[in-house]
Amino acid sequence: MQESKRAVCETCHARCRVVVHSENGRLIDIEEDRSFPLVDNISPPTKACIRLRGTKEFTYHPDRINFPLKRVGDKGEGKWQRISWDQALDEIADQLGEIKSNYGAEAISSSDGTGRTRHQWIDRFHNLIGSPNHVGINTICFAPCIGTGVTMFGWPLRHRMGLTIEKGGDGTITKSAMLIGVNPSQTTLRMWKSILDAKELGVKIIVIDPRRTKTAEIADIWLQVRPGTDTALLMSMINVIIEEKLYDKDFVENWCHGFDKLTERAREYPPEKVADITWIPAERIRETARTLAQYRPGPIVNGMGLEHQTNSIQGIQAKFILSAILGNIDVEGGEYIPGPPKCIADVQLGCEEALTAEQKAKQLGADRFKLLSWPGRQAIEPDVIRVWGQPWAGMRVSAFAHTPTVLRAMSTGKPYPVKAMLTNASNPMLNHANTKGVYKALKSLDLYVVMDFWMTPSADLADYVLPAASWIERPCLFIQHGTDDSIRGGEKALPSTMPGEYERRTEYDYFRGLGTRLGQDWPWKNDEETFDYMLQPMKMTFKEFMDSGGHYSPPRVYRKYEKTGFGTPTGKVELYSTTFEKLGYDPLPRYEESRENPISTPELAEEYPLMLITGGKFLPMFHSEHRQIESIRKRHPHPLAQVHPKTAKKHDIANGDWIWIESPRGRIRMKCQYFDGISPQVVHAEHGWWFPELPGEEPWLHGVWESNANVLTDDDPDVCNAMTGGWPLRTALCKIEKAKQY
Repeated sequence: MQESKRAVCETCHARCRVVVHSENGRLIDIEEDRSFPLVDNISPPTKACIRLRGTKEFTYHPDRINFPLKRVGDKGEGKWQRISWDQALDEIADQLGEIKSNYGAEAISSSDGTGRTRHQWIDRFHNLIGSPNHVGINTICFAPCIGTGVTMFGWPLRHRMGLTIEKGGDGTITKSAMLIGVNPSQTTLRMWKSILDAKELGVKIIVIDPRRTKTAEIADIWLQVRPGTDTALLMSMINVIIEEKLYDKDFVENWCHGFDKLTERAREYPPEKVADITWIPAERIRETARTLAQYRPGPIVNGMGLEHQTNSIQGIQAKFILSAILGNIDVEGGEYIPGPPKCIADVQLGCEEALTAEQKAKQLGADRFKLLSWPGRQAIEPDVIRVWGQPWAGMRVSAFAHTPTVLRAMSTGKPYPVKAMLTNASNPMLNHANTKGVYKALKSLDLYVVMDFWMTPSADLADYVLPAASWIERPCLFIQHGTDDSIRGGEKALPSTMPGEYERRTEYDYFRGLGTRLGQDWPWKNDEETFDYMLQPMKMTFKEFMDSGGHYSPPRVYRKYEKTGFGTPTGKVELYSTTFEKLGYDPLPRYEESRENPISTPELAEEYPLMLITGGKFLPMFHSEHRQIESIRKRHPHPLAQVHPKTAKKHDIANGDWIWIESPRGRIRMKCQYFDGISPQVVHAEHGWWFPELPGEEPWLHGVWESNANVLTDDDPDVCNAMTGGWPLRTALCKIEKAKQY
């Protein structure tokens, strides 16, 4: 039987809608969904995406995890026994119950990955079992921008995962776009298409990035900033705009709190002083600030380049301040505040109310890193609900435990033991800083369960490994983790189980299976029933929603704050954050040098004279994924380190040579790529590298120690961002040398 289903591709964050053609449950072909409203905003066509074209290889790859596995040897020995799902869930639930009985629910933790899994089910499971210790990479990806945006505006701004260039009947409404530490040419097709369209329409493009990326090459202004100094640069632009009275006086006077105090702080960042900090000439700083003021409205978008800094929240706050004082908030062509969706948001399925105040108080790291943990959420939430009627996101985005602190509790038992971790479509050995510390922590656990598509270096250390259904094998109802008003749906296009071939399950099946065994309430039988429940306010089932097009996005309504105010304590945009102040932090942005660089640690820089940055995205990979897909891997077979030719030649390194990169934490090997678009003082190392073709048992662990940039990075709480605990990936010291050829 032939079928065609409309699915949401989740091989990256773009979430393009596609049509999947199958016969008797086997994939035949995939094409873009021409009925989907956003399809014309994607160029080249979705089918040209190399990741999407690898779907058949992915789905039927011989190394795909197809059945539950139980460890039968020592941890990391690579010996596994195939078991049934019922046996796996029974045994895991029994062990979790025993750990909770002996150590308390807080001894159970979990981690998840890049936000393309159904996080509300992890939230629900954690809240119902009574553990506050859910961790993940959101502390350095997505959550910093969300958390800061909610604190300042009372709801996240829409552009975080994309960029909309608004056009009216008489021309382009959006006049400029500034991108900070983000390179859309290597992230999502839709955002890159928006930038190319904007350029053609005459929109001024400004890029702040230490590297001359493809996006920087088409920019009207490219500021090659010293890594880690974005906050100082942005504060200097604020200084210029205030000093030259280029701000939107009406919006500032009526809708901004703390402008006078901001003015005082901005005086500390004159362009001449900041030029020495950032490597950007003073006049170039003034030119950029004036351009933003002249060409408005326009969004200011940040990526991971800003979120991976010690000064991340301060930089994001400064970015939002720029948008606010220029009057770009909730206006045509500027920064849109969408508000909540019309349906029941996934945050409302997480049973947040089930987690007691006593258990919330046990959240690891929350006493120090408050903004994205329970203290921050509880400080922010009342005013958001006052204006919008509901919270902005689930625990996964806004109530994290501090990952480095949780990992240390696993290893040391302090301040209390953490004995179990459930990892869902995540790879902590690759995606978290200080790989040696992660390894020690995972090896210390009494119970480590991994649900994934592949045997990763993290799965190699597990006690149980469970087969996850991929995007093509599960339905989707996506509302940007509860932060957006648009809804996107996709059908389950292929069966997740084929008798005798594979038995993959969705996250809902997994956590419901565990939860019901532990006496938890999971009222819906499957994913589709949960979607039916979520769509009740729209008076339709999930099937009816898909039959009606599978997409909902209400018309934009601007300047909503004129009727409701902002969802903040003052009811205004908080340039001076009363919430930060309440939590014990500086209410205004202040630049601080990173803890490890030539200025902060000059003695260390004598041994490690180069600045290391990592985490920049590169096609066709997506973080640590796709290494085993042959059609993708052949496009990018080796890990690359970008080094300026002058620096490389100084070390007798030719283009294409294998080199050692060493930091105070360790050493890895990569291939040198000559690149004159980077400072001679900076090295950029690709992230996410492991080698599925290498053995999984120790000491290999699929090559996790070979070229993994996080062997070089640090997660010591003292180097993390003071508000969120986010660990730095763009500011470290290193040295390089040519590797011997054998």
